[in-house]
Amino acid sequence: MTDTVEPDPQRPRGRLTIEITSRTIWQVIGAILVTLIAIWAMREASHLLGMLALSFFFSLAMQPGVMRLVHKFGWRRGSAVGVIYLALMVGLIVMFLFLIPAMVKLADAIGAGASQWLANGVLWVNDTFGTDFSQSGLTPDQAASLQAAIIDWVEGAVGNTIGLVTSGIGLLFDLATIAMFTFYFTADAPRLQRSVLGLLSPEAQQKVGWTWDQAVVQTGGYFYSRSILMLINGTGFFFTMVVVGLDPILAFPLAAFAGFVSEFIPAIGTYIGAIVPIAITLALQGWVPALVVLGYALVYQQIENYYLSPKISSNTMALNGALAFGAALFGGAVAGPMGAFVALPVAALITSFVSNYARHNDVVYEFDYDNHTEAPLTPAEADRLEEAASD
Repeated sequence: MTDTVEPDPQRPRGRLTIEITSRTIWQVIGAILVTLIAIWAMREASHLLGMLALSFFFSLAMQPGVMRLVHKFGWRRGSAVGVIYLALMVGLIVMFLFLIPAMVKLADAIGAGASQWLANGVLWVNDTFGTDFSQSGLTPDQAASLQAAIIDWVEGAVGNTIGLVTSGIGLLFDLATIAMFTFYFTADAPRLQRSVLGLLSPEAQQKVGWTWDQAVVQTGGYFYSRSILMLINGTGFFFTMVVVGLDPILAFPLAAFAGFVSEFIPAIGTYIGAIVPIAITLALQGWVPALVVLGYALVYQQIENYYLSPKISSNTMALNGALAFGAALFGGAVAGPMGAFVALPVAALITSFVSNYARHNDVVYEFDYDNHTEAPLTPAEADRLEEAASD
């Protein structure tokens, strides 16, 4: 026989009773304090956390190259990372040594040709619009003063840049910190992955592991494919500008700028990257050479869009053009130029994750404008037609 518990008639029904004790109060106070301390610590360490995020991101970009050296040539991971670091350092040094004299020579050419450019521009305006502006241009003394001012400005800008790099202890420390963490994240990636996955359940390990693999594929593939396209595009710009008569010392930095901007800035980067070499060629060589450089930019863009990019990037990042442009704008607004730089592979990773784990349903509704040229029927009109057909 089972005993039954009679309800207490003195206890009100349908009411939740919460007993607040001194222990509960102290627990709430402790939770609030811990939360405030965590927020304060996050804000104080935001710079360090940002460097860690960049280091992890750069390590993802280096993983494909490191794994290729490890698997194909049997190198140790640390040695592979060191060789890649050395190659990047040599490339930056060579670029830096070429850019400084090129900028000075470009400023010299602009100053020397300013008088003639002004006269040609005034002549073109007079011929085109029937005006009668003076064609005297700049006097030799004015041209010399303009040339000296431009050279001084460029040399000052270069000097400031060099001073910032050499004397900016904070900047150097940040770069060293990012390089150190990037080396650790890349060289010790397998152990780091196992440590993270070991804290998760088997189901969560599958999702996090797949996301990690996709991050390597999307990030590394994006940068390697873009780098190859940048090298091809920059080389084409360089030889085109040299053929039309531009000095190779001037053509090199212009080609590097055009290749980098065209490949790493979505949507509008193609036009920004091409307009600077075209404008400099127009100023130094005239209309015909500038049109030749413009023709190269247009032809190459079509070759890249329909052949090179699909061929090189077939197994890497696939991202809608509008989404890529929006991701770059969002990344730039949040974290400046570096945010815009890394926004595309991050957006591609998010897109891949959503497409793999989001729930997809069959589309059963057919839009009328996909199948008919006339305006679609309203629900009331459709009901009347159905009633007429049944009668």
